[in-house]
Amino acid sequence: MNRIEAAMTRSGPLDAALALTRFGMGAKPGEIAAITPDPRGWLEAQARPGGAPVPAGEFETSDQRVARYQTYLVEASEARRVRRDASPAPAMTPPSSPGNELADSRAQAAFDARRELTRETAEEFLARARLGATTDAGFAERWSLFWANAFTASATKFQTAVFLGQYEREAIRPHVFGRFEDLAQAAESHPAMLLYLDQAQSVGPNSVAGERREAGLNENLAREILELHTVGADGGYSQADVTEFARALTGWSLPRPERSAQGRGRRAAMRAGQRGENGFSFLPVVHEPGERTVMGRRYPAGGVDQGRAILSDLANRPETARRLARRIATHFVADAPSDDLVTALERAWTGSRGDLAVVARALVTHPASWAPEAVKMKTPYEFMVSAHRAMGTQPRRVPQLQQALVQMGQPAWAAPSPEGWPDTAADWAGPDALVKRLNWAKTVGDMATVPDAVALADGALGARLSDRSRQFIARAESRAEAVTLFLMSPEFQRR
Repeated sequence: MNRIEAAMTRSGPLDAALALTRFGMGAKPGEIAAITPDPRGWLEAQARPGGAPVPAGEFETSDQRVARYQTYLVEASEARRVRRDASPAPAMTPPSSPGNELADSRAQAAFDARRELTRETAEEFLARARLGATTDAGFAERWSLFWANAFTASATKFQTAVFLGQYEREAIRPHVFGRFEDLAQAAESHPAMLLYLDQAQSVGPNSVAGERREAGLNENLAREILELHTVGADGGYSQADVTEFARALTGWSLPRPERSAQGRGRRAAMRAGQRGENGFSFLPVVHEPGERTVMGRRYPAGGVDQGRAILSDLANRPETARRLARRIATHFVADAPSDDLVTALERAWTGSRGDLAVVARALVTHPASWAPEAVKMKTPYEFMVSAHRAMGTQPRRVPQLQQALVQMGQPAWAAPSPEGWPDTAADWAGPDALVKRLNWAKTVGDMATVPDAVALADGALGARLSDRSRQFIARAESRAEAVTLFLMSPEFQRR
């Protein structure tokens, strides 16, 4: 065997371990051995135009969820109205009066509707975690999570939270291996994003609705598209560009609820607007008329197409390719990725006009992506999912899943800001954060039924497992301690 053959023999198992832990969600039992013959081929095969797998379950579509959400809004509004009408003089209104009974009934109906929406959203997050724990396409799953975080819509707002399952299933996952422009259009026009960034409240001052009442232009969505989703803060745009883009986006919304029979007909049609895909509706009545100029380009008046044209151009600008190429490299490879890797990803992006499958293949075939040192820290969610994969289990119940993520600092679907979850090792490796991981690892260790913790570690980490960690695990005084040591080993905590 010559030196090249010997190097390939040594690197095969290591590359398989890296493929599963660095680019995927972690290794399941037997998975490292299964992909050792061709780790790169295993990764490249997942970059397919059809998108990434979606969580299993009977879940509502975006259109169905919009209808449910609008019903809830009507019920909540009616509850407030009845309560207000029933209590002009509380001292003279007995608790059992018909007004109070009706108010209580309306309030209970609104509460039940809200609780059910919340419960179904939590069940969908559980299904998403189960997919992560069991999928054979770990890279496609990680790639989807990356883009969901890049286009963050957060459960910190109730009205956003109830759409997040639909958002990932219908706006993110189908497009993660397609053209970036299509992903951006789907994400920015989804109800989750429109509600999270208050776009549904934006009214053009000179629109039909704006001239009839005091209403304001909201710039949140336009600003975040420019700053976080496309060209970036140093991409060359100005405040004037933000305002012009915000004017172009007026009308991007959800269909408005029909509150009564009197709301039908022409007025209702104006309120509902022009229906699009996945719960989107364009409301001409609030759209600011006129042509726009954004980053030096002029866009004629054109209703919904004006905002879409601007977004399309932003998605295809070289600044966007450069910024997101670096973000991809930072997420998957290193907090300070090599310029060579970033340049390769940028070239793949621009050469393919934003074909994310091409970019994904450029990532997993670049030599810099395969450095043996693991320097990225798993997020709490990645830590939990990879632990389940290593042990061949999956999350069973919503409360335990949610509680553990809250304790470790990454509540379900609740990134603290539009910037998404942080993506450097220092953000997740603080002393307090590690103590909370240790507490969860101890709980898992106490319940684990694995017969051999060393074999568990070998199966999950393969050639990445150091002799030092193997010795610590082997010398543990109990099975629970051995499993805990495995989960808290540097090799398992990093990817």
